[in-house]
Amino acid sequence: MKNLISIALFLLIMPKSWAQTESAFDTGEWFRFEMSYSGFFKAGEATLKVNNGSYNGKPVYHVVGKGWTTGAIKWFFKVEDLYESYFDKVHIRPYRFIRKIDEGGHTKNIEITFDHEQNKALVNNIKHSRKAEFDTKPNIQDMVSTFYYLRNNLDVDDLNVGDEVFVNMFFDEENYGFKIRYLGSENIKTPFGKVNALKFRPYVMAGRVFKEEESLTLWVSNDQNRIPLRVKADLAVGSLRAELNAFRGLKYPFKIIVEN
Repeated sequence: MKNLISIALFLLIMPKSWAQTESAFDTGEWFRFEMSYSGFFKAGEATLKVNNGSYNGKPVYHVVGKGWTTGAIKWFFKVEDLYESYFDKVHIRPYRFIRKIDEGGHTKNIEITFDHEQNKALVNNIKHSRKAEFDTKPNIQDMVSTFYYLRNNLDVDDLNVGDEVFVNMFFDEENYGFKIRYLGSENIKTPFGKVNALKFRPYVMAGRVFKEEESLTLWVSNDQNRIPLRVKADLAVGSLRAELNAFRGLKYPFKIIVEN
């Protein structure tokens, strides 16, 4: 069961592929997701919240993502994960990223600051009292800012089924080239009703956690909000499902399909 909440939270804020002339989100947007293991066993919950913040005196978005185990799982494997990103309101460039996790006693406490002019990332590993500087790719994103950046900047109208999108992301102490494949659109049932969704297949590293490279499928709303609705993952042992079950503060109306 290790890493279930961390995996789910990461997937929910993974890159998606679309673009629109106005921002898809604003301060006050909040999502809550419920995770289940192997289709029936409740595993935990996760939330994402967009706040106003400040970095070096500059107004920024401050996004906070949290994940935790619930129910019976937390009695034998407790997870409490926290992810934070401070990024520019116009260009969606990250300035500061925080990852503080406790997964069954496995802990990390990392803060990253980005220098976009020099293409550098300064990693402060607080747990081990270690600092290091790394070269980064231009227009680098952290794992949280990526989601919000691509909600506004990639155009799904230019994608054909089977097309792939690449994103440069920096995570912990390394550059990560992320790739995702567009699978088209379909209507799915959600706790709020039937919704038309865009469907994607992210590529992951097969092995200890994921069953194979194409183990993930995710769906996002095909409207101006572009909100994550569902994630399904085939793990090395069992499967994981995350479903949006509550939201508030959407910038645009949430489109539900009304059937006669």
